[in-house]
Amino acid sequence: MDRRECIGMNPDTERHLFPPIEPYATGRLALDGLHEMYWEESGNPNGLPIVFIHGGPGGGAGPRHRRFFDPNAWRIVVYDQRGAGRSTPLAEIRDNTTHHLVGDLERLREARGVDRWAVFGGSWGSTLALAYAEAHPERCTGLIVRGIFLGERPEIEWFMTGMRFFSPDPWKEFADASGPGPRDTAGLLQRYHALLNDPNPDVHLRAARVWSHYEARCTTLLPDPVAEAESEVDARALPVSRIENHYFVHDCFLEPGQLLRDVGRIRSIPGTIVQGRYDLDCPPYTAARLHEAWPEAEYVLLPDAGHVAFEPSIARELLAATERLKRRLQR
Repeated sequence: MDRRECIGMNPDTERHLFPPIEPYATGRLALDGLHEMYWEESGNPNGLPIVFIHGGPGGGAGPRHRRFFDPNAWRIVVYDQRGAGRSTPLAEIRDNTTHHLVGDLERLREARGVDRWAVFGGSWGSTLALAYAEAHPERCTGLIVRGIFLGERPEIEWFMTGMRFFSPDPWKEFADASGPGPRDTAGLLQRYHALLNDPNPDVHLRAARVWSHYEARCTTLLPDPVAEAESEVDARALPVSRIENHYFVHDCFLEPGQLLRDVGRIRSIPGTIVQGRYDLDCPPYTAARLHEAWPEAEYVLLPDAGHVAFEPSIARELLAATERLKRRLQR
């Protein structure tokens, strides 16, 4: 769910984003005896704090993610979750659960001396943003979520088997590469879990490329050959495929219906939901369910977009949402 946000941007998207910027501070935060988190800050060090939560899980963040935010107004905090991006060890699934990731956000907030911040996340980033906000609503000044994924079993089953109805060839390659056995969700997850965690790099990297390429071919409304090619780069393919599989095997370490059940904790927080009408990765039914439970949030359903944050209309609406939240918080 969304590692490709960092690569292959449509040129039409450029005009919707703020110019590229560089961080004014970077660092590493020890989380425990195993994991270490990469973080960076850019924009205005005295501005409104906002944290960017990347997708995946396992996707990692990149320089383009800074560009959704007015650098004169926002103190932009970007980081890589456990096992992802520049955090270490890469692709590590030990001590890697939703509970850990929520705790890591609080540890980062405290380490950076932030009292309250806005939270921005897409795809798996929307899952984690909601989980964090529901656990710590007093720390959130606003929520912007996109390409909604609630971590529920039907959504996992859709990813593992349902997308074959719209993408039969990519799914067949994905299923075939898992080896012989049942082609239901449980069978595919189990076989890929074994392949992705096999100690032989030839085995786990081959499986990672197939998993990552399958997802890349299903995320954009229009084909993106650059993103598809780069999805098979080992350093990107392995963390997203191994960690996604790990989370899917464990139902994203959430109780059934947890995020909708607890949405009452965030209904007073200013919120925006942005969703592509033709999002195959995270179909709009899920975003509609979230909005039904959270009617106070603004809901933007885009008729010309799939899943990826850097599709032109999605990027436009995400930036517009940050601008609206900026004006509200500056009052």
